Amino acid sequence: MSAAGATLISPGSSFRLLLRDYSELVKTRITLLIVMTAWCGFYLGAVKSGVSSLSGALVHALLGIGLAAGGTAALNEAMERDLDGRMRRTAKRPLVTGRMSLLHGVLVGLSMVVGGSVYLGLSDNWLAAALTFATSVVYLLAYTPLKRVHPVCTLVGAFPGAMPPLLGWVAIRGRLEWEALVLFAIVFFWQFPHFHSIAWMYREDYERAGIRMLPVVDADGRSTAREIVAYLGALLLTTVAAAFLGMAGKIYLIGAVLLGAGFFWVGWRLAAGQLPPGKGESRRLARHLLQASVLYLPALLALMMLNATVS
Repeated sequence: MSAAGATLISPGSSFRLLLRDYSELVKTRITLLIVMTAWCGFYLGAVKSGVSSLSGALVHALLGIGLAAGGTAALNEAMERDLDGRMRRTAKRPLVTGRMSLLHGVLVGLSMVVGGSVYLGLSDNWLAAALTFATSVVYLLAYTPLKRVHPVCTLVGAFPGAMPPLLGWVAIRGRLEWEALVLFAIVFFWQFPHFHSIAWMYREDYERAGIRMLPVVDADGRSTAREIVAYLGALLLTTVAAAFLGMAGKIYLIGAVLLGAGFFWVGWRLAAGQLPPGKGESRRLARHLLQASVLYLPALLALMMLNATVS
């Protein structure tokens, strides 16, 4: 090939492409959400302890948890690369297209999970490290394979999915306490409307890939709608319980009720439509629920942190 006809890629461009692939491999946006919720748990635990939340322990905790979360995402992509290849929304991931080898992805994932857990143990405490590592194991060995088998996968996956704020709390407090379990419950209940709305919107993609989320097997959407409403109700009650447990004050309580009522209304609107998952108006309502879920959780946790009280 002549020099004029050759396609040249500069070292800078190659590096940017590699960074982009790593970002997709570790699911940067999801990992950042995990780090954010872990920060909330750490902050509230620091307030309870009466210590500064801007200590080196915070950096260590978020780095360790973030590394383990990103590594778990990488290993998940390695395990599900065949499924990702069947879905339009994931077909361009680096392990699917071959831009990154399977061995490369697996080594990165394992290094991050093990390294992040060990780092957390050495820098903060070994209970937080053990729970972080166990979270990755449950996500990869229970939730990930169950997605091909039964809709119960969402329930199983909600357990590791709800761990980040609890991990942040344990990183600073060194033990499990009721407040940590309330934070766990908030994220646990939040996940159902969030992930059901995604599966509702992308039902055809999930069905093509053989992922058996509830909206895929629930043809008329009624069971999914009932779950969404039930978990939104449980979420609202749990957020109120956080105030009565002394984790935050009256401003948080008022905000939690208003945010929860708004979130509940968006979910109720989808359920009341009695439309099957997939296209048209049904998809539009599910998108509104997804958008509401993405706005709700950061707003709630930020409000809790801003109005945190010393117990």
